Amino acid sequence: MIELLRGPWPWWIAGPMIGLVVPLLLVIGNRLFGVSGVLRDACAITVPAGIRFFQYDVAANRWNAVFVVGVLIGGVIAGTLLANPEPIVLDAEVAQKLEGFGIEDFAGYVPADLFSWEALLTLPGFVAVVIGGFLIGFGARWAGGCTSGHAISGLADLQLASLLAVFGFFAGGLLVAWLVWPWLLGGG
Repeated sequence: MIELLRGPWPWWIAGPMIGLVVPLLLVIGNRLFGVSGVLRDACAITVPAGIRFFQYDVAANRWNAVFVVGVLIGGVIAGTLLANPEPIVLDAEVAQKLEGFGIEDFAGYVPADLFSWEALLTLPGFVAVVIGGFLIGFGARWAGGCTSGHAISGLADLQLASLLAVFGFFAGGLLVAWLVWPWLLGGG
């Protein structure tokens, strides 16, 4: 059983499991799903009163807080007890392209050449972690939710705003992958 949990699951198992989240939310009476809303809830609990944006019923979103705690606990379990010792299999063409940009350490889930404390002091590392993190947070707030919330529950609820947000997420990802990263890493 542990070996089954350690390896990657095929799309035809993982996809329907993710898809079942939306009907489950409707059964329990909650139509919101995502992580960014929990950050707003945390601010509403800790920020002094008087800011209208944070004045709402935080208890109504308890399910999302339980979800985020579950994600954190699941991440710890997956990273320690179920860690897969095999290196990630990266497409040879992608690896060659990244090596052309000077990225050579593919031992972890993300390249240590970009995502490490040492890399944080370089321009590409700073852009990836600090600027990228800020833009993700800003974009999630501006779009009224994160990628998981819009792409899973928003699209299932047939919300036009979620469709537009998902288009924006994908367009931004393509722009960064094909233009920004090659320029930033000196290969474009």
